[in-house]
Amino acid sequence: MGLRHIDVNFCNGCRICVERCPMDVIRMGENKKAYIKYLSDCQGCMLCERLCPEKAIYVYPAFERRIPLPWGPLFPTRNSA
Repeated sequence: MGLRHIDVNFCNGCRICVERCPMDVIRMGENKKAYIKYLSDCQGCMLCERLCPEKAIYVYPAFERRIPLPWGPLFPTRNSA
């Protein structure tokens, strides 16, 4: 899951996405349009997509990153026991 695209043709520069992003992923460019600054920090909360009045933002809905498990493998193999 993650921010994929901001269509500058639809973006009206309202800054809602910049102000509401909890991970500070989106910034405003010199052209007064939103752009993706820190893509790897996106947690896929979809706030930017849901709040954009112009529907200029697309968040990819499929899970892409694996969450590291701190306790090791769920099913130990014969060699690891």
